[in-house]
Amino acid sequence: MGFIDGIIEQAQGSPKRVVLPEAADERVLKAAGDIQARKIAHVVLIGEQDEVSRNLKSLGITGDFEIVDPATASWADEFAHEYFEMRKHKGLTEEQAKMAMSECIPHGVMLLNANKADGLVAGAAHSTGDVLRPALQILKTVPGVRLASSFFFMAFEEVTYLFADCGLVENPDASQLAEIAIATAQSALTFNIEPTVALLSYSTKGSANSPLTQKVAEATELAQKRAEEVFGPDSAVKIDGELQADAALVERVGRKKAPSSEVAGHAKVLIFPDLNVGNISYKLVQYLAGAEAYGPIIQGTRLPVNDLSRGCVAEDIVGVTAITVVQCQMLQ
Repeated sequence: MGFIDGIIEQAQGSPKRVVLPEAADERVLKAAGDIQARKIAHVVLIGEQDEVSRNLKSLGITGDFEIVDPATASWADEFAHEYFEMRKHKGLTEEQAKMAMSECIPHGVMLLNANKADGLVAGAAHSTGDVLRPALQILKTVPGVRLASSFFFMAFEEVTYLFADCGLVENPDASQLAEIAIATAQSALTFNIEPTVALLSYSTKGSANSPLTQKVAEATELAQKRAEEVFGPDSAVKIDGELQADAALVERVGRKKAPSSEVAGHAKVLIFPDLNVGNISYKLVQYLAGAEAYGPIIQGTRLPVNDLSRGCVAEDIVGVTAITVVQCQMLQ
């Protein structure tokens, strides 16, 4: 069974209510039909009722979908007022709050905040910023978590890796990089992936010395200390750095460059030093090495909100929705 097939099976065991707010996009409607037919999630679509129903019918998609129209929803005024109260300290006006709640993604995120849905998947027709901004503004982070970040599942036939952060935190300092490592280790545990975490650099264990490599070395020390607090000294989580990519992934190289490391040569969770490196790397691995990429999956927000590539196909939306359902299951 492939990685995403296992995730879908897990999602089917306890489906959750997932908002797909971009109901004007044909790919989203096709995915919604598949998700509903396979009982992966209970889909909530956002859009004008008659238009969405007509588009579903024209695509030959049948099913009992919940369709929410922000313009006519009974809770529209309540949502606008609540959003205004959340953001008035930032200068938001009541009229701006009303306009925001008429938009599909902010309205969808507010459905989560109001316990009318469990998770949200968007990004087929919107930028990452358009998806994540309302999530961070409305839901905020889990209590005790200082930073929201993201990761990608990079799935090959025999093994799946987690790459972080490839979609959200642009240039983390050492403390933030350590937070990303801890959050991604927790995500690995959630999805039954070996939590061997490598903080990557162009240097291995001091083979080069610069502000760039020092940041990763410092982040490693912080992450290792934090891991003991979060997971305990006897947990399966292993964190090490700074490691070059070959030292992290190839046992022969890891033994030579970092012989005392438990992670070198065995890493399944790769932490990149900044967004440039992470984003470029995941796309190279996806398109040149043929990995299936799912994400960016967001970690640290109070409820699951996940992003899609605007180049996605319906099958990608199905997969990320299943991942979102599993995240929702973990919150029970």
